[in-house]
Formats: sequence, structure tokens, C-alpha cells
Amino acid sequence: MTALIRFVIRPLPADLLDAVRRTRRDAADRPVEAATAAGGEPLRCCLRDAEPGEELLLFGYAPPVAAGPYREIGPVFAHALPCSGPESTGSYPAAWRGRGQVLRGYDRRGRIHDGRRHDGADPESVIAELLADPAVRQLHSRNVVHGCYMFAVDRAEE
Repeated sequence: MTALIRFVIRPLPADLLDAVRRTRRDAADRPVEAATAAGGEPLRCCLRDAEPGEELLLFGYAPPVAAGPYREIGPVFAHALPCSGPESTGSYPAAWRGRGQVLRGYDRRGRIHDGRRHDGADPESVIAELLADPAVRQLHSRNVVHGCYMFAVDRAEE
């Protein structure tokens, strides 16, 4: 059994969200789309699903990896106005517990280095297993069906 490793969950950075909200442009300099939530859209600002009627932005986001062939831009939802952020960054998002996800490990060069699917019941053990490999610098959580980026996971500083 892998010992649990302390980790930090990283929602979309506040400065990036501020810039997207202010400029209405995304990572590829494309216009963002305003939307009213139908309900269930995964919000990368506060790491929960949207409630029906919430005002959102849909835009392209480049997850944090080194420049190179594994760098990509994909769609994400966030609140149209600043929110309080996630309940905690020291634990797995409570609202998404029980939801299957893929955890993709990246090395220092920004290349994929291992990964696992989990069913959401015990994501901490999968996070610990992947972060136990010293070659893994960061994890990205991904939606199983659509492959969309959800959040990053880093080792907690001791």
C-alpha cells in the first residue's frame, strides 16, 4: 500500500481568471463565450458543478505544463464574476468525490509520465501512488468522458 502523500489541489489561477473576465479573451486569444448554466457544468474556479441559472464563461485554457508537444488548449467553464474559490485546496474536491476521473502525471519536461483512472471513491490513494514516483512533477485531473482538464495536483510543500 502506498503511503498517503500530502497534496495541493490547484483550481484555475485567480490572475488568469481575472484576465479572462477583464479581456474576454482566452489562452489562444479567442473570444470567450458567456453562458447561463443549465446545471452540472464543472466549474474550474471553485471546483464544483454549476447550479442552474449561474452566469458562466466558457473558454480555452492551456493547462500548466512546459512548452512542447504535450501543451494543449481545451474548453473550461468558470463563473462569469469572481467567486470564493474552492472550499479547500488541501483535499480532493468534495463535490466531485464519487465521479470517475483520469489522473495524468507530467514530468519536468511537460511530458506525460504515467496516469491512472479512478472511480472517485478513493482518489487520494491514486494521487499518492502517482506522486510517489519522483519523476512525476504534477498531476492533471481529467474528465473521463470528454477528456477536459479539471484541475492540477501538486505535492504539498513540507
